[in-house]
Amino acid sequence: MLPIVIAPETEMENLFFHPKVVHLPIALAVLMPLIAGGLLLAWWRKWLPPRSWLLAIALQAILVGSAIIALQTGEAEEDRVERIVAKPAIKKHEEAAEVFVWVGAGVLGLMLVALAVSRGKAGLPAAALATLGTLAVLGLGYLTGNAGGDLVYRHNAGAAYTGSLKGAPQSPAATPKHHDDHDDHDD
Repeated sequence: MLPIVIAPETEMENLFFHPKVVHLPIALAVLMPLIAGGLLLAWWRKWLPPRSWLLAIALQAILVGSAIIALQTGEAEEDRVERIVAKPAIKKHEEAAEVFVWVGAGVLGLMLVALAVSRGKAGLPAAALATLGTLAVLGLGYLTGNAGGDLVYRHNAGAAYTGSLKGAPQSPAATPKHHDDHDDHDD
């Protein structure tokens, strides 16, 4: 019998929880237009009963719930990351995340309405509107993820969790540049 070896905690295990949570709502934001669209088509063509829309509702609820957790974990890490990254970059990501959560919750509400009126003529149009809403959530998820990626890859937010820069003041590279954000070359 081989001995079971438990690996020591890795650096990644010691890192903050936020990056571990954010991937679920973003992945669902990518998948929901396809899932909701497929269920809408199946409902319209009568391939599946209207109650199959519950799958879209359940997945959207998971998206919203995990996005709320991601927002809370991000807020819990904000003070630590602010030692490395300029506040405006953090604020941009936080505000995008808040809009993502609110619009995602609104789409969930539309999905619930669609199910509630599924026996009437308004069921399919409400489901179609909710499906269009999933495209808005996808776009907002992209903006939120992009702003988060900027924190990590442009502003070095991960340095807040390495031993070398803990508690260090913001580096000049972390401060916002005074030229257009789309200009990637140094002046």
